[in-house]
Amino acid sequence: MSAELSETDIDVGLYRVLGDDGRVDATRDPGVPKDVLLRAYREMRRLRVLDARMILLQRQGRVGFYGACTGQEATPIATGLVAREADWVFPALREQSVMLVRGFPLTQFVAQVFGNSGDVLKGRQMPSHQSGRSVNQVTWSSNIGPQIPQAVGAAMAMKAKKTGALAFGFMGDGATSQPDFHTAMLFAKRFAAPCVLVCQNNHWSISVPTARQTAARTIAVKGRAYGVPAVRVDGNDFLAVYKVLGDAARRAREGGGPTFVECLTYRIGAHSTSDDPTRYRSDAEVEAWKKKDPIDRLRRHLSVMGYIDDALEKAIDEEATAEVAQAVKAVEEMPALPRRSIFEDVYAEMPWNLREQAEALEKLPPAPSHG
Repeated sequence: MSAELSETDIDVGLYRVLGDDGRVDATRDPGVPKDVLLRAYREMRRLRVLDARMILLQRQGRVGFYGACTGQEATPIATGLVAREADWVFPALREQSVMLVRGFPLTQFVAQVFGNSGDVLKGRQMPSHQSGRSVNQVTWSSNIGPQIPQAVGAAMAMKAKKTGALAFGFMGDGATSQPDFHTAMLFAKRFAAPCVLVCQNNHWSISVPTARQTAARTIAVKGRAYGVPAVRVDGNDFLAVYKVLGDAARRAREGGGPTFVECLTYRIGAHSTSDDPTRYRSDAEVEAWKKKDPIDRLRRHLSVMGYIDDALEKAIDEEATAEVAQAVKAVEEMPALPRRSIFEDVYAEMPWNLREQAEALEKLPPAPSHG
């Protein structure tokens, strides 16, 4: 991708509000209230603690899989703060935390990683595929891209029903080279679907760098072919992301149709606990992006504004650590799901053949314990 991009071109320029020193560009200051900024910082800190704990549990063999959001926290947290109760969220791998910001209980969130009796999905999804009907969040598919047209279709239904709600659909940079992306963009524009489609461009489609999977100057510019307004924003700048997503949501609610947003960020950790990123990228690249950490940048801004000091920061970290530890402890004490549960939620009334299978399963000895 070309580095010679005009900062004034909303399709290819990079919209920023916060400098690396935490100071605001006065010409772009969105005037985010103090309570929102502090809430965002608390949510981002909790997510960082949660991800670290889940990775540790996976390395200890206590959970099977996890995909962390480290370095990309600004976008999901901003989305959760922008979204309204009736809106729907269609995440990719690193946006599950939107549901936490919208009120989904942390204990139930962690239970979906374990897949035990505390899991509202009854252990039927992979870890890191969290969802919750109570907060209108749909699970994502490990097949890259299907959630994008699903988000657009849901938005079209909301428009037809005149609910006033909208859909947020997420993807990584690699998904914009998938057919589902192009189908979604076509329908979103053609039917003026009230949706915000967000690409977290973290530079790596697992081990494939962005420059190797697309020849477009940027990801955002792909919106042009479909006539969809596109914005390229610094994804490590919470204020910028909050402003852009807020404007896009407002436009959709007012009947202006879809917006495509590219959040330029970086995946600091591995793609997932099944990945070894040292095989395809340099330590120097990772270290350079660590200096652009979205949490550190927001912390500097809060300090410049006089909203936070060392004592409050310590209290926030202690609160997040305690909350995550308590949730993990509670979930690990929950029993496994009864085997009969695999036959539930299939029919309103269980037919005779499934009933016979359930009864036969219950007669078998329990599986050996590995505890």
